[in-house]
Amino acid sequence: MIDNKAVKYVKYTTIIFLVITAMLSVTSCTKKSSQQQNPTTQSNDTSPSPVVSMTPSPSVSSPAPASTPEPSKKKEPKQVKAKAVYLTGWSAGNNAKIQQIINLSKTTELNAVVIDIKDDDGKVAYDTNIKEVKDIGAWEKKYDPESVIKTLHENNIYVIGRLVCFKDPILPNKRLDLAYKSVNGGVWRDNKNRAWLNPFNRESWDYIINIAKEAVDKGFDEIQYDYIRFPNGGDGGNIKLIDFGPNFDPSVKSDIIAEFLRKSWKEIHEGKGVNLAADLFAIAAVGTADDNTLGQNWEKLSREVDYICPMAYPSHYASGQEIRGVKFLKPDLEPYNVVYQTLMTSKERLSKLEEKAKIRTYLQAFSAPWIGTGNWQKYGAQQIREQIKALYDAGYNEWILWDPANAYPDGAFEKKK
Repeated sequence: MIDNKAVKYVKYTTIIFLVITAMLSVTSCTKKSSQQQNPTTQSNDTSPSPVVSMTPSPSVSSPAPASTPEPSKKKEPKQVKAKAVYLTGWSAGNNAKIQQIINLSKTTELNAVVIDIKDDDGKVAYDTNIKEVKDIGAWEKKYDPESVIKTLHENNIYVIGRLVCFKDPILPNKRLDLAYKSVNGGVWRDNKNRAWLNPFNRESWDYIINIAKEAVDKGFDEIQYDYIRFPNGGDGGNIKLIDFGPNFDPSVKSDIIAEFLRKSWKEIHEGKGVNLAADLFAIAAVGTADDNTLGQNWEKLSREVDYICPMAYPSHYASGQEIRGVKFLKPDLEPYNVVYQTLMTSKERLSKLEEKAKIRTYLQAFSAPWIGTGNWQKYGAQQIREQIKALYDAGYNEWILWDPANAYPDGAFEKKK
C-alpha cells in the first residue's frame, strides 16, 4: 500500500528544494550583474559561491598554486685558524704598514690581523653613522675600514675588529649616569682622571653593541671585545672607593659580564653571522683570586662567546707566580714555560665544560723594561717563537702577536713551504 502521508511529505520537500535553488540562482545572477556594472568595486567576500556549475567552461584554466618563497640562508661565521698580529687604527691607515702585512702573508704563516675599532681612548677609529657616537664626538678618522678590509680580503687575510668596551673616557664623561660612583660622592675616577663605564648599567651595553654591529656591516670578519671587566689596581685609582651600594656581593661581577657577553653574542653571532671573541687576563685561567675584582671568571665567560683570547704575556705575571705547581720568580725570562703552563691550566679547566669557547692566545711581542733590571729581556723573534712552540705543545693552533708599536720581526713567522 502507498502511504499518502509519505507522498505528501515528498512533494512538499521537493517544492521547498526547488524554491530555495531558484532563489540562490537569482541572487548569484544579481551579484554577478552588479559586479559587471561596477568593475572597480571588489568584494571582500572570498568564500566560494553557493552555486556550483557541474560543467566548467573549457576556456577557464585552474590557477597555478602559489609558490612558497625560499627562506633566506642564514649567514654563517667564517672559520679560520688565525695566526695574527695586532694593528692600531693609525697603522691600518698606513699603506706601507698594510703592504708589509700583505707581503708577510704571502711568504709566511701569517693569515690574519686584529685592527682597532675603538681603542681605550674611547674613540671609534673611523667615520661612523652611529648618532650616539657622533653626538659626543667619540670618533676620529684614522683609516677607511671598507677600503682597508677590501684590500686585506683580496689577499686572503682574515680581519678581526678589536673593540674596547668598559674602559672608555669619553662616554661616561658625557653621561655621568653611566659611570662608577664614588663612596665620597660624585663620579669615581682613576689616577689619570678618567671615568669608566659601569657594566651594571645596561644602557651602555647597547652603545658598545651598536658599534660592533656597524663594524660588521663595514666588513670585519669577527668582533673581539677587550676590557670586558671592572678596573683593578693596575689601571690606577683607588678601586676601594667605587660605590657598588650596601651589601654588595662582588661575585656577581662575573655574572654581569657574562650577561653582557650573552646579549652581545646573540646580536653579533646570531644576528650578524660573525664570531665574537673576548680578551681576558690569562691570570683568569690560572686562578680565581681575581674573579671578584675583574669580573672575569674563566668558566662563566667561556660559555658565552666563540673565542676566548687569554693575554698570556710573561711580563704581566707577578714574581713568584705559581702555575700548575711551577713557581716563576722571573716570568719574563721564561716565555716558553709561562705560556705552556698557562694554556695547560686553561685546557684542564675547560675540559670539564660541555659548551666552551675556542682558545686563541695573545702572545708577547714587546719588551717590558719597566718591570726592572734583571727581570726582563728584549723580546725578538726567538722569544716569540718560544711562545708559539709552547702554544702548539699545549695542543692549540691559533695565536695573536701583541706589540703596541706594531713592529713585528720577520723571523717571528714560519716561512711557507
